[in-house]
Amino acid sequence: MSLTESNMLELGTEAPFFRLPDTVTGDEVSLDDVASDVGTVIMFLCNHCPYVIHVNPEIVRLAADYKDKGITFVGISSNDVEKYPQDGPEKMKEHAASVGYTFPYLYDESQNVAKDYDAACTPDFYLFDGDRELIYRGQLDGSRPGSAIAPTGADLRAALDALISRRPVATHQRPSAGCNIKWK
Repeated sequence: MSLTESNMLELGTEAPFFRLPDTVTGDEVSLDDVASDVGTVIMFLCNHCPYVIHVNPEIVRLAADYKDKGITFVGISSNDVEKYPQDGPEKMKEHAASVGYTFPYLYDESQNVAKDYDAACTPDFYLFDGDRELIYRGQLDGSRPGSAIAPTGADLRAALDALISRRPVATHQRPSAGCNIKWK
C-alpha cells in the first residue's frame, strides 16, 4: 500500500461522462442516471483499502443524511482485479451489502473513468453541482486509520451544506489520502 493524495482536479471541471456496470444490480449505470439537479457525489472506492474501510460508516451516513436533500451518491472502483481480485465485481457486490451502501457501486474495468476524473487514491471524493460542475474535491474529513479522530465527513458535509443553502463552497480544499489506485 502506498499512501497517495488526490490530484485535485480543477474546480469548475464538468463531470466526465461514464457508463459502467453496477455490481449490485447488474445494470449499466451512466452519469445521466445518477446525476442530480442539486448535487452529485462521485467517490472512488475499493473493498480492501484500510482508508476506505475506515470511512465506510460515514459514507453510508452521508448518503442517508443527504438523500432527502436531493444529493445523489455513486461509488466507483477502478482497481486492477488481476492483481487485486478482492476488488472484483462479485466481491464488490458482497462488500456493498456488508457495509450498507445504498448507492450504485460501479466497476471501471478499463480504468478510463478514473483517468477522466484524474482520480489517484481510494477514497477520492468529488462533488458536482446541479450543472455538473466540480465544486469540491478532496478529503471526507481529517480522520485517518489509526488516528484518534473519528470520521465525521466534516469537509464534504461543509461543501454539501453550502451547496444546498446556495452559499459559495470554500475553495481551500484538502486532498484526500489513501491507497493508490491499482493501475494495470
